[in-house]
Amino acid sequence: MPGAGGTGIRVTRAEDGTVRIAAPARGPAFTRAVLEVAGGVLLWPVLGTTALPSAEIHDPGRAQQWLWAVHGERAAAAVHALAAQPPGAAADVTPMEPETVLAEQAARLALGHWAARWWPASYPDGIPALEPDLLGVELAALTHRCQQLFDDPGDQPDGDAAELLETHQAALAPLIRWWQAARESASGPVRQLGRVLTLLDDAADCAGLEGDALRRLRSSLAEGVPHEVRTPFDLGGLFARSGDHALAAGERLPAGGRVIARGAGTNDWRRYPPGFVDSAEDAVSWAVSAVGARRRIEVEVAADVAAPSGGVHLSAEVGVEGGPPTRVSLARRGDVWAGRADLDVPASLPPGTRMEVGVLLPGFDPGPEPDSTIADGRADRDAVRAFVRHRLAAAALPEPQDTYAQPFLAEIAAAAADAGEDF
Repeated sequence: MPGAGGTGIRVTRAEDGTVRIAAPARGPAFTRAVLEVAGGVLLWPVLGTTALPSAEIHDPGRAQQWLWAVHGERAAAAVHALAAQPPGAAADVTPMEPETVLAEQAARLALGHWAARWWPASYPDGIPALEPDLLGVELAALTHRCQQLFDDPGDQPDGDAAELLETHQAALAPLIRWWQAARESASGPVRQLGRVLTLLDDAADCAGLEGDALRRLRSSLAEGVPHEVRTPFDLGGLFARSGDHALAAGERLPAGGRVIARGAGTNDWRRYPPGFVDSAEDAVSWAVSAVGARRRIEVEVAADVAAPSGGVHLSAEVGVEGGPPTRVSLARRGDVWAGRADLDVPASLPPGTRMEVGVLLPGFDPGPEPDSTIADGRADRDAVRAFVRHRLAAAALPEPQDTYAQPFLAEIAAAAADAGEDF
């Protein structure tokens, strides 16, 4: 990431006692990388160029274990001093340069958690999904490397390397095969593979984890990278998951009647869990039909790879000319979520009637962001799509530009699968 350029950073004490470093992060949640650490939260703008994170510190004593290594000794001292000052107290400090290894790795770890939550996988947009177990084991390795940031995994879900490793250890066998099949001359990915596997072995040893996959990991590391050239293999196929995203939309529901209006809805990623809906902007479509004297809306939403547990249903929220919304329950049918409901609208629906249709998961939906508009949301989503496309293109390069820009192994595998390349 770019350096801080010598500019000062602002440290302030809020009314609730929280000590903040720099300004609060702006923009919708899906444009921020967040990491829960000892005594606080670190935040980076995913689309920005800020090297050092902003921080919200609720326990300055616990935060001292990482503050000096991320923001520098002056910032750590300012936080300690302001914790005893009244609300509104502030100080300007010079950030530490160059950026420390812990700061670099923390930014990368936060970006990985962001990718696990917000990666905009989409078949029509041509953005491949990241294999969650492969991303998960690399996050376990990074978490182990960043242990200085954490002091209580039970209180900080982002800081439990052992839990991440146990949850995602299905990726270990194909990951070892990838490493063993790699040519010794391959530089960046092979070195990265070796670092990740070594960190995972150390994390498992520290946590006292056992199992066949971990024993194979240990023996593979002892053997080292083979020197002979192996037969190229399908890297994308190595991590392929059953139940991958279907390639075609399902048939439209036979709603009957005469279609009098149709259009695309708003696909706001914040309103449902990851993996439920394809992230394309036009993933939500609707049609209004005249069925006798009634007006019926039919909504279809392109599905993503996640299979919801039994009884979980998305809903569509339909608004006509800014009126009270109508909820339409959606059911998963193949590669679409679909549903229909009667609308309380005039019998004649004039051309140009403003229809707002979005998809959400009741109970999960956080509601609209303050001071945000539909147009703003689309611009932010487009910026995220451009960002991940840039990262996927970088995944084909032999050497990373810097630690933050270095592709995750899951990105390398996804780019290879998308291109149909052998490794």
